[in-house]
Amino acid sequence: MLEAANKLAAAIQSDRLLDTAMKLIEVPSPTRSAAEVADRLDEILCGDGFSVERPAAGWPDAPAVVSRLETGRPGKTLQYNGHLDTVHLPFVPPRVENGMLYGSGCSDMKGGIAACVEAMRALRETGLLAAGGVLLTAHDLHESPWGDGTHVNGLIDAGYVGDAVLLPEYLATPLPVIGRGMAVLTIKITRAGIPVHEMLGGLEEPSVIRAGAELVRRFAELDEQLKQLTHPMAGRESMFVGQFASGEIYNQAPIECQIAGTRRWLPGTSMQDAEAQFHQILTDVAQQHGVEIEGGFHVARDAYEIEVKQPFVDAFQTAHEMATGRLLPIGAKPFVDDGHEFVNRAGIPAITHGPDAKGAHTLNEEVAVDELVRVALVYALTAVRFCQSE
Repeated sequence: MLEAANKLAAAIQSDRLLDTAMKLIEVPSPTRSAAEVADRLDEILCGDGFSVERPAAGWPDAPAVVSRLETGRPGKTLQYNGHLDTVHLPFVPPRVENGMLYGSGCSDMKGGIAACVEAMRALRETGLLAAGGVLLTAHDLHESPWGDGTHVNGLIDAGYVGDAVLLPEYLATPLPVIGRGMAVLTIKITRAGIPVHEMLGGLEEPSVIRAGAELVRRFAELDEQLKQLTHPMAGRESMFVGQFASGEIYNQAPIECQIAGTRRWLPGTSMQDAEAQFHQILTDVAQQHGVEIEGGFHVARDAYEIEVKQPFVDAFQTAHEMATGRLLPIGAKPFVDDGHEFVNRAGIPAITHGPDAKGAHTLNEEVAVDELVRVALVYALTAVRFCQSE
């Protein structure tokens, strides 16, 4: 394995990797508008001699990009999966300064996708992939609230799935084996009638603000109960309110109140039960205060957990140790990503591991080029180890 690590490290070209990343970053691709950058990735892969498929996967506006590196010998398939879309912020063009790459999507996650492409190049050029193959998939519709995750769902449902998957999101440590599920909560409270001065009938109208306050109180009460549901790595379940808005002026009785927040849960908690619990609270408060309440329980991803003692985790840890000289601590994923869906929908183990990048979801994304090189090496070594395992 050490010899393979040395050969792959020599084959990975940082200038080539950086050129790929910059070519992807220079194409703006806010969620739901990733067609042009998908075409760019297609061009890069075809230019390198890789075959490319473009399945719609339920989103014909920006067909996904699928490429393979196959040995023709029996073995496992390791999947590299990434999203090409970026959050809806003003576009920042790519630039390199003192070994750091900047620009929209360099952290989240065009830099990571470029590292995946470079890993495939190095594997092909060295011939070190002795069995099985590598499957690369890239897609749109990842970033919420603009995307809903259905593009990667479509890829999974269409069979574009390996035996295990690596996702180069900006998480360099720990090695995550568990993640909480998460839903975004949206609530709209309304009453009949029109806005009215408090002294001209407003005091007698049902109060959407009082109803909202009662909802917040009930949610806080539920959150106290959820504190009892904890995991030593993933933390606790929660009910969180982050937004509360109502009224146009201090002495007017409004007709609408809006609340938003999140509900997070651990493996073992039913997503359906969490949603039913949320809607029951809304029903109770609406009846209590004589208002109408509409609630949205928008699931980002369900909770997941993978086994620590399995060939994929072993292959990844061995690869990471060969590339860096150290093993990663086992831990939890702090955010929600497409790895949850690969575990729950595709039934394969997923490891999120990418560069130690900064500034995701801001105008100041940055990642060290050396970190992208490291990720490419870890990914290539994981394929060498995993694809030939029984």
